[in-house]
Amino acid sequence: MKNRIHNFNAGPAALPLPVLEEIQAELLDFKGSGMSIMEVSHRSKWFDDVINETVERINRLMGLGDDFQVLFLQGGASTQFALVPMNLLPEGQSADYVNTGTWSTKAIKEAQAMGKTVNVAASSEDRNFCYIPKDIPLDPNAAYVHITSNNTIKGTAYTDFPDAGNVPLIADMSSDIMSRPMDASKFGLIYAGAQKNLGPAGVCVVIIRKDMLERVPESLPSMFKYTTFAGKNSMYNTPPCFAIYTVGLVVKWIEETIGGLEKMEARNRKKADTLYSIFDSSDFYSGTADKDSRSMMNVTFRLPSEDLEKAFVAQALENGLGGLKGHRSVGGCRASIYNPTSQEGVEALVDFMKEFEKKNG
Repeated sequence: MKNRIHNFNAGPAALPLPVLEEIQAELLDFKGSGMSIMEVSHRSKWFDDVINETVERINRLMGLGDDFQVLFLQGGASTQFALVPMNLLPEGQSADYVNTGTWSTKAIKEAQAMGKTVNVAASSEDRNFCYIPKDIPLDPNAAYVHITSNNTIKGTAYTDFPDAGNVPLIADMSSDIMSRPMDASKFGLIYAGAQKNLGPAGVCVVIIRKDMLERVPESLPSMFKYTTFAGKNSMYNTPPCFAIYTVGLVVKWIEETIGGLEKMEARNRKKADTLYSIFDSSDFYSGTADKDSRSMMNVTFRLPSEDLEKAFVAQALENGLGGLKGHRSVGGCRASIYNPTSQEGVEALVDFMKEFEKKNG
């Protein structure tokens, strides 16, 4: 469309154009109801069909099987930092956490605030979180191992997930969920704020292995228990209907237009390789993540000076390339190239970067 830019924001982030067009087409009259999806009752068949089809597509795409349940919760991934230990870390036990940056640090802090015993099994803080720790010494008696699979601020990601043996992995996958195939059987719980790679802000997708529900204490308030929502198909109270509907359209796009997660991974790797190649051939741009820990979703980099970085971000926007300012906590620049980002958009960014270097290098 004429006025749309290439959107590299980290979240809320780009959505697939066909999804936006489908939303636009049926916004006033959803499936012949005479109402918007934002107006239909969450107890209606219209919304039943939406939530059930979305769950079915997530199950198919991720190969979850009958031993997992998909939930749609409010409060974003940040609320899960507290709900995970509240629900899944019994009194008298400890949990292992791997600290790879801001969101891991916050997850650790929230678990400790709940009065839970947390063991930081590994951390990359010694080098400003520019890498993913290897050979992590995990406690075989831990209640779970918590990781952040992709780090939006530092631009790092796990190539391979830790082997925790019989201890369930729990992962914040907010920024890389459905970017590639994965073995879900390793995980006891996966959670993802939708607004980075799966939909709009307002819903957090929680994928929980059903045996983990047996750990949930009855003493928790109803709204804080995974069992509450598992028993009501995520509709204990009014869910974020529009956000769930949009997630449904995004996973439909992944399944039917892209062709599944293997093809999505190939698409994402091509985009990432295209962009990272400029760091490997230039002294002007420097990536902030170690090569073996680079994220396919969030590409973080610096220029020779902060003044040049400010000019880069401003001039990029003038050229239809938005959202390239780094997180306020670290500065620099960042291009988030989530699932919806096109190869064309990445190539336009690389062309601009080469031209900017030619003029300012």
